[in-house]
Amino acid sequence: MALLEVTAVTKVYGLLRALDGVDLKVEAGTFHGLIGPNGSGKSTLLKSIAGAHFATTGTVRFDGTDITNAPPYQRSRLGLSLKFQITAVLGELSVYDNVLLALQSTENRFALLASRSRARLHDEVMHALERFKLADRADDLAAALSHGEQQWLEIAMALAPRPKLLLLDEPTGGMSPEERRITGELLAPIKSECALIIVEHDLDFIKNICDRLTVLDQGRVLGDGSVADIERDARVQEIYTSRV
Repeated sequence: MALLEVTAVTKVYGLLRALDGVDLKVEAGTFHGLIGPNGSGKSTLLKSIAGAHFATTGTVRFDGTDITNAPPYQRSRLGLSLKFQITAVLGELSVYDNVLLALQSTENRFALLASRSRARLHDEVMHALERFKLADRADDLAAALSHGEQQWLEIAMALAPRPKLLLLDEPTGGMSPEERRITGELLAPIKSECALIIVEHDLDFIKNICDRLTVLDQGRVLGDGSVADIERDARVQEIYTSRV
């Protein structure tokens, strides 16, 4: 059984059919890329999986549970984590406290009221910062980080609760080529901990880290397969030479 199964999902906004019968399967321990032209439905699909939007029709099953109509917090408790395209770190808090808050989000209210979690979670916070090259910036305000570092911080925050599936929407947007290279290296080790769905326009980046690709076009699945399969697909080549 796949970790995630999206079946015949549609998403309609008035007269706009943003998703049209999308099927998607993601296996545990794999990196799965979503590619396609602007407006093809990639971000809408991520949000339908995470619960930021609800599918109009179709089903979404995660780890054996039907989450089609589940609110975002229930999906999060089951092990889903989403990083949106626009960075949303808390700039007036320290880098350390941003990750601490992400970890505390899984705590019960009594532990938080007793203020017992900060010391207990210290090692986890520092581990998260170290793996994303931010340990030496722990005491700095998040607003003082570069754009690339803020993206890494938000990924660290999304991973802090130890999700089973991480959803990333264009995490390398606005990064330099060197920052994109480093991001790929930082993401690679998480495959042993959780699966990944990533939306990206940088085809070289996504091909280097993903096991499988799904191509969307006008809200429909145009192709699905290994990186080699997708590279050989004439229909995919056509949309990337004429419309991307």
